[in-house]
Amino acid sequence: MKQSTTDQAEGNLHELKGKVKETAGHVLNNPNLEADGKQEKVAGKVQQKVAQVEKVFDK
Repeated sequence: MKQSTTDQAEGNLHELKGKVKETAGHVLNNPNLEADGKQEKVAGKVQQKVAQVEKVFDK
């Protein structure tokens, strides 16, 4: 599997985990967990964008 495909999958996973943490933090009224979730969600989006750029250069 190409590195860009692996990065894309990992980015999706991080974004999903971030959404879950953010929602759990909101429901449990835990601002630290909610902030961690937001941070992980953004990191996942960044990783997905990096993977898209890598795909362009792989061609």
